[in-house]
Amino acid sequence: MKKLLRQMFTAAVAAALPKNVVALHMPRPPKGRTVVVGAGKASAAMAQVLEKNWNGPLSGLVVTRYGHAAPTRHIEIVEAAHPVPDATGQAAAARMLNLVRGLTKDDLVIALMSGGGSALLCLPADGITLDDKRAVNAALLQSGAPIVDMNILRKHLSAIKGGRLAQAAFPARVEALVISDIPGDDLSAVASGPTIADHSTFADARAVIAKYRIEVPPAVARHLVLAKGETPKHLVNTHAVLIASPQKSLIAAAAVARQAGFKPIILGDAIEGEAREVALVHAAIALQARRFGQPAKPPCAIISGGETTVTLRGNGVGGRNVEFLLALALKLNGAAGIYALAADTDGVDGAAEVAGAYIDPTTLARARTLGIDPYAELSNNNAHTFFERLGDQLITGPTLTNVNDIRIILLSA
Repeated sequence: MKKLLRQMFTAAVAAALPKNVVALHMPRPPKGRTVVVGAGKASAAMAQVLEKNWNGPLSGLVVTRYGHAAPTRHIEIVEAAHPVPDATGQAAAARMLNLVRGLTKDDLVIALMSGGGSALLCLPADGITLDDKRAVNAALLQSGAPIVDMNILRKHLSAIKGGRLAQAAFPARVEALVISDIPGDDLSAVASGPTIADHSTFADARAVIAKYRIEVPPAVARHLVLAKGETPKHLVNTHAVLIASPQKSLIAAAAVARQAGFKPIILGDAIEGEAREVALVHAAIALQARRFGQPAKPPCAIISGGETTVTLRGNGVGGRNVEFLLALALKLNGAAGIYALAADTDGVDGAAEVAGAYIDPTTLARARTLGIDPYAELSNNNAHTFFERLGDQLITGPTLTNVNDIRIILLSA
């Protein structure tokens, strides 16, 4: 069962790998120059594939997470910090903005955008410092806010996000290739939409601050109140195409389950909410299937995607997938024949260099044998340590893509 879980996860990741999707969606070459820009955990791998398949000269710059670089000849790769931005990311964003300025209508900008780009493409708006942005980013990560709300605020504190990169590139044609990690595949939210018109406002950004009770530095509060330089609401000569998405990856995982004799049930690709609360719903569905054969009779596979959140209350480091699994294990309480995996397709769950973990009917019993209190670990947001001690972590290293989380529950016959 563990092997099948891993095979399903691997198939989901493969469906979103740049080497399998970028070449299928390349734009037509321009009369003039081709400039490549990009940001995100998959951006370097995307640049590598684009460069290998492009017919003609090109140059450019993309920024990716430390450890996610790929070798290229003509496109410069810069590694920077994620999820809290650093000065390297700021410098790369400033250079990127300058690269696209002064282009003509005969030129082409190819923007390679993927999850993680919001933190990596950090260029504070006038009057805001990098430390201000870091403070806001850290507060957002602990607030429990969903990614769409996070990015509304990020756009309004930035000089490059929310369509501003495409605005600077005008009149050049801008073509964005996007690997989505956003529930619902809102392309304006991937990497905070540097090349896509933004329909949120400063008022929306202030509402995010209020809703999640986020304390912001004085300069940030002043910037949001002054509300100068709204994000562009309409852009011309720009286009974006979704080349990989959570749903496509869920379908790939479902195909593996079906081939193994398990009926797949995809609950949705955009499930959000507190990880431990989402786990309760998934557990209820699994137990219903086990007891009554609804929504499917075992053997079956319950599959979902999206991005849950963790509101940090304890001393642990969080990790939405492992928190989901620990809460799931507690609710299942050792129910026979139920196994699960939850992991982030980029290979990093929260702040830990771990993709996720596995559970099986023996998880709680093994923990208690080791003197571990599962309830205490969940209350302390310490699920990564819990699964590390059990030897049930899923460690993949950087996958060089990112279509958010995948959760799989297998029910044996």
